[in-house]
Amino acid sequence: MRVVVLSDTHAPRFWKRCPASVAAHLRSADLILHGGDVCVAPVLDELAQYAPVVAVCGNNDGPDVVAWGAPETVEFDIEGLPVAMIHDSGQKTGRLARMRRRFPDAGLVVFGHSHIPWDEEQDGFRVFNPGSPTDKRRQPHGTIGLLDVVDGVLMDARIVPVTR
Repeated sequence: MRVVVLSDTHAPRFWKRCPASVAAHLRSADLILHGGDVCVAPVLDELAQYAPVVAVCGNNDGPDVVAWGAPETVEFDIEGLPVAMIHDSGQKTGRLARMRRRFPDAGLVVFGHSHIPWDEEQDGFRVFNPGSPTDKRRQPHGTIGLLDVVDGVLMDARIVPVTR
């Protein structure tokens, strides 16, 4: 299963419509995860034209995003891989241990908020932030995440640049 992971799209200020470089990845997605700060629910509708979407609400998301179906946290399986999502995972120091305590049944925690890509794994537990495709802040590129899951195993996780 090919999973495309986005966060912090910040529409309509930074995401007017899906950038072509992001859409190129979405076309092959079986599932899309959004780690919050969508800002307006129509972005989730736009993403859902490519594949099913699971999203959490962020600190900049309004009631329309929550009404769309984006809770503060969510836990679910991707082909047997236990996944949790939250927008703000807190400071980077101690993040892996903190997320393991918060989501003890997860093998993967997806988060956003910082706009800084992050991929850390220890003993089969991974925390993953795709960064932002549209509001890169001090990062060299806008980024998204790509996950490949086969029979409940995360075979590959990578962060890829989509803007300069």
